[in-house]
Amino acid sequence: MGDIDHVPSQNALASADHVTVVFHKLASHGERNSESGSDDGRCCGDSEPLEELAYVRRCGNHGGDAVEEIADDKLPEGGERETLCPAASSLIADKASSCDAKAKKCPGLGLFYAFLATVFFSIISLLVKTIKGVHAIEISGIRCFFQMIFIVPLLTYHKTGFLGPRDKRLYLTLRGFLGSNAMILLFYAVQQMPLADATVIIFSNPVFTSLLAWAFLKEKCTIWDCVFTVFTLTGVILIARPPFIFGENIKGIEGDYTNHVKGSIAAFAGAIGAACTMVVLRKIGKSVHYLLSVWYYAVIGFAECVIMISVLGQWELPLCGRDRWMLMLIAVLGIAGQSFLTKALQLEKAGPVALMRTVDVVLAFFFQFVFLGQTSSYWSLGGALCIVMSTSGVALRKWYTSSRKS
Repeated sequence: MGDIDHVPSQNALASADHVTVVFHKLASHGERNSESGSDDGRCCGDSEPLEELAYVRRCGNHGGDAVEEIADDKLPEGGERETLCPAASSLIADKASSCDAKAKKCPGLGLFYAFLATVFFSIISLLVKTIKGVHAIEISGIRCFFQMIFIVPLLTYHKTGFLGPRDKRLYLTLRGFLGSNAMILLFYAVQQMPLADATVIIFSNPVFTSLLAWAFLKEKCTIWDCVFTVFTLTGVILIARPPFIFGENIKGIEGDYTNHVKGSIAAFAGAIGAACTMVVLRKIGKSVHYLLSVWYYAVIGFAECVIMISVLGQWELPLCGRDRWMLMLIAVLGIAGQSFLTKALQLEKAGPVALMRTVDVVLAFFFQFVFLGQTSSYWSLGGALCIVMSTSGVALRKWYTSSRKS
């Protein structure tokens, strides 16, 4: 059972894992006689073996009342109490049961977190659209800078370090590079084309994630993935409306058609970048704290944005104090959105979370109409319908597959 002298105290074990294993020794007749003066602890050769009774006390909060489970027998009077380390399986089972109790207590908490993350990401896109005179790369760099400031105390508090495991640093670097590029492309697309159109194209990344996971992670690819990909590409074409298909006279676009095409290409490339990021995150798995992933994303993104904006010579201060506060708000909402999305995936399966993320498209059309005073064309609505159906199909299929396995 291990050395008793090196075992933590009962209070320490109970506070850390809510499980305490206690052994009680019942003194034999020989021991009692030795206490009264016998030399060897035996009385006329009549001795009984040492009897031990064990009970497990499990402290939990079930409806606000402490629960105690006792095995074998009740506490003996006058017995000696020694606290031993519980088995690892008992600890894991207790933690799992506490997580299940939390999920049962708040069954919709994971989906609520996903909804909050979706709202925050939608507000970020709206704020980027309303900021004038600042390049998308500079906005991305400012967001990464403030994310670095806010994430350092969290890393220090959780004692995760700043580099991560040695065998995961290459993947973390790749995650930061791909993720920051996807963010830059998204911000650029939002500035060049209608907010809803850019959001819808970026939202097509789950479909490409399935294809890339099949190519690089050897995950299974079915005929449904091919069908969803065709629907997604159709939706992108309906939104972008290339002139070799729709002709030169195109109505319902924002500003110059050249900028609309540039924004569409940037949004599509951003969707591919986001899909690559998801594949890298799957490769990393749960062995790295999610704050380290956000840290690499912010550091590499900031360095990349500084270099790119310096080469382009596009450094510009925001026009007014309001825009400067909005830039800081973009960073704060970015951290909050990523945190809530991570919490949602910890409490809920990926399928329902992905379905909740479809609200992003609805919010984009709503914000565009209410705050920007722009209406969408039927082509954009048709393309959005194709992409939402595809991403929802991917989420539902994965949800169904995981449910069958479980």
